[in-house]
Amino acid sequence: MPPRTLLQAVNDALRTAMRLDPDVVVLGEDVGKVGGVFRATEGLYEEFGPERVVDTPLAESGIVGTAIGMALYGLKPVAEIQFMDFIYPAFDQIVSELAKFRYRSGGEYACPVVIRTPYGGGIKGGAYHSQSAEAYFCHTPGLKVVVPATPYDAKGLLLASILDEEDPVIFMEPKRIYRALREEVPEGDYRVPLGEARTAREGEDVTVYAYGAMLHVALAAAEQAEEEHDVSVEVIDLRTLLPFDEEAVLASIEKTGRAVIVHEAPKTCGFGAEIAATIAEEAVDHLAAPVVRVTGLDAPFPYTLETEYLPSEARVLDAILRVARY
Repeated sequence: MPPRTLLQAVNDALRTAMRLDPDVVVLGEDVGKVGGVFRATEGLYEEFGPERVVDTPLAESGIVGTAIGMALYGLKPVAEIQFMDFIYPAFDQIVSELAKFRYRSGGEYACPVVIRTPYGGGIKGGAYHSQSAEAYFCHTPGLKVVVPATPYDAKGLLLASILDEEDPVIFMEPKRIYRALREEVPEGDYRVPLGEARTAREGEDVTVYAYGAMLHVALAAAEQAEEEHDVSVEVIDLRTLLPFDEEAVLASIEKTGRAVIVHEAPKTCGFGAEIAATIAEEAVDHLAAPVVRVTGLDAPFPYTLETEYLPSEARVLDAILRVARY
């Protein structure tokens, strides 16, 4: 198996899906000849041509609206929103139309659209290229929200999103780690089922829940906690936020009794609140300490103070030690 970056794994997943199913089409701004702003669609135009790799105008509402029409007529469109920060002009199309077709048609019409979008900070993108908007979409019944953290999962989850799902999927790609790590990724087709978390690190004393780029921050903090403070930390990679793997979340907290939740979106009404509420409702008798969230700030994403805004290894380690010593 060749080692690939997360970005290469996404590209390979798109290519594999398009080879397997002629109904899979890709559309978005600069996805064709340019290969996308991050080169996630590089080479697809040359292999599949302009009818299946469609360059669109700079109009996010139009991109998603077109994808909806394609899906209703039997295609499997994969729409790219160049940065998650630009998804808001398409918000009404997503939450009012795309997410509701199955329900409003009494189950007669599915709408299998996958919307890929890079999200999050870590690249000095400033306020308009660094946002994490997952909570908006996790609040929308009818959608699935997926956030890979590794190249292997990026390919397997994207293939499952495109080829296995009849419901629409928001597929969030942590651009901070697009090229930051490599991992062996199998050739050809394989699927990672949506809705299943994975244990990224076994531990006994504290559980850290994370997803996307924050998984690697959590893993680094967990290693430091064990090496320097003799605290055994389990790390759960959620992978899918909607629906999230409640069984895996609860199984880990029943084991450790202590929870830290990490995400880079703002704290107030962030997705971590849902995990914390689930633990409080379903596993309060197992808790040995309050649940702690380590998140981005309740402020616009800064440029010069980016490292202060994003959860760091030090902040996560401090939270681990606080709950471990409670």
